[in-house]
Amino acid sequence: MTTSTVTTVADPTYAPRSLTLFEKALVSTVEFLAATLVVAEVVILLVGVLARYVWSEPFTWSDELASIVFLWLSMLGAVLAFQRGQHMRMGAVADATSPVRQRQLELLAHAACLFVVVLLLPTAIGYAHHEYPIITPAMEISVAWRAAGLPVGLTLIGIFSILQITRTYSVKEIVVAVVCMGALVAVGYLAKPLILTLGNWNLVFFFVVFVGIGVLSGVPIAFVFALAALGYVALGTSRPLSVVAGRLDEGMSHLLLLAVPLFVLLGMLMELTGMAKAMVGFLANLLGHVRGGLSYVLLAAMYLISGISGSKTADMAAVAPALFPEMKKRGAKPGDLVALLAASGAQTETIPPSLVLITIGSVTSVSIAALFTGGLLPAFVCGVALSALVWWRYRNEDMSNIRRATWKEILSSMLFALPALALPFIIRAAVVEGITTATEVSTVGIAYAVLVGVFIYRQFDLRRCARMLVNTAALSGAIVFIIAAATAVAWCLTQSGFSRDLVAIMTSLPGGAPMFLLVTIVTFIILGSVLEGIPAIVLFAPLVFPAAKSLGIHEVHYAMVVILSMGVGLFAPPFGVGYYAACAIGQVNPTEGIRPLWGYMGALLVGLALVTAIPWISVGFL
Repeated sequence: MTTSTVTTVADPTYAPRSLTLFEKALVSTVEFLAATLVVAEVVILLVGVLARYVWSEPFTWSDELASIVFLWLSMLGAVLAFQRGQHMRMGAVADATSPVRQRQLELLAHAACLFVVVLLLPTAIGYAHHEYPIITPAMEISVAWRAAGLPVGLTLIGIFSILQITRTYSVKEIVVAVVCMGALVAVGYLAKPLILTLGNWNLVFFFVVFVGIGVLSGVPIAFVFALAALGYVALGTSRPLSVVAGRLDEGMSHLLLLAVPLFVLLGMLMELTGMAKAMVGFLANLLGHVRGGLSYVLLAAMYLISGISGSKTADMAAVAPALFPEMKKRGAKPGDLVALLAASGAQTETIPPSLVLITIGSVTSVSIAALFTGGLLPAFVCGVALSALVWWRYRNEDMSNIRRATWKEILSSMLFALPALALPFIIRAAVVEGITTATEVSTVGIAYAVLVGVFIYRQFDLRRCARMLVNTAALSGAIVFIIAAATAVAWCLTQSGFSRDLVAIMTSLPGGAPMFLLVTIVTFIILGSVLEGIPAIVLFAPLVFPAAKSLGIHEVHYAMVVILSMGVGLFAPPFGVGYYAACAIGQVNPTEGIRPLWGYMGALLVGLALVTAIPWISVGFL
């Protein structure tokens, strides 16, 4: 999903110096707090592992403290993501309009985000106050210490939204926006009696029409989800708005989600310490002399690095700069490069510890260890399908000017890369063997990466650490906040009875399990093209997984079909927003890569068909 900024360039006409200085000071404060919380989260979980396995005295309070820190980290990270314009959004449609229309849509996006804050903040404060009498069992402190993170984060988002609006737009533009929003609210409340008579058809209005318009207008998806949930609860039910605040808190309460910021940090450490560069260097020496060799290197590097960072954007950003210059020297067309990069991103969606795998485990109760084991071979099958197409496309490549690395160089680069190559296997083994949980293993990986970077690769720039921690918080906040908002939408769909209707329809389709799987593929390719994998999983996995189980489909097999289908949708043009992220990373015009990408999408569909038709690929090693 694109994360292009929602803000326009500040116009000094509307930006008093005092506001600018205030914003800088506030940003610095939030960055410091967020970076500190990232470090605290790592330390708390790592100490918990050491206490259990080294000191044999597990800390009963570590999970509670980690949960409190995580909610505050998520909200402060969401604040930073908002201030930076890094919340996931569909920018392609808005960016294709005229500059005047873009400015209007950007103001609409700001107004929508601010409106969410105005509606949610009072209920979030009330929710935190309601939690005050509840005491945690281990630490024996009020749960309000944790719940207070939500209103504080919303307040900060509101402040930054107001600052961005006042420094960018004229008073006239702001007044027009306020009047328009007020008119929409008035129309909504006047139409409430009519909306209530629609029954479940109002779901179409709020979660199809309204969400579709909001997403296409460039409003950040998390805020579109939150606004749709608020609108549905306020106008389509008799429930109080406080239930939305509760669902947001619930969406950030899964302990498994603690792994999100830690794996994001681990991916950044891979680049900082030179581990990613060592991996790519070895693979380039090994395969660089064969026809299409660097394309195979790109596929293999994405396979290895995807098992660590968990973020497709981070994966592509780590691999592309290391390979694209040399591939261009060898005559590769920029469009071919970005097409292969996008296809490799879709291929590696199931590789552990993918954040999508962790999310599925958190919302469906499927074993994380089983998902980690089952995800390796499906990605390999798709990689083989892509490699077959690479071989066909580059079978006549001229390699006369390419020097083949000597065996001594290959062996030397392999030995140099071994510590980096070992990390994915260490992570997987620790989870599968039950040594650590899926959350704790990330701290082991972080500690390993730091030690390897300092003592083996001797590449650890302390000056970049502060910025790395802040970037971790911002990216994690954007991810977790959209999960929280999607949780609120999922609650609306569930309490309306839609989940029961959906399960009934899908299970009653003729053809049994094969037809159900085919419908799943089509559905999640479409969903993947308009939603990031994580919110789509949060919204729909609790609905469809029970239906799949009732038809005798193994839950791990079904998870692989769902994830790969979403991966295809995420990177397939013209709506696959992951493709545009790949183009941005490769600095390639999107039109250059669309034609070659269709071939790679075809290869991925062949791999997906094999994974779907042969369950053993997903469950054979469980």
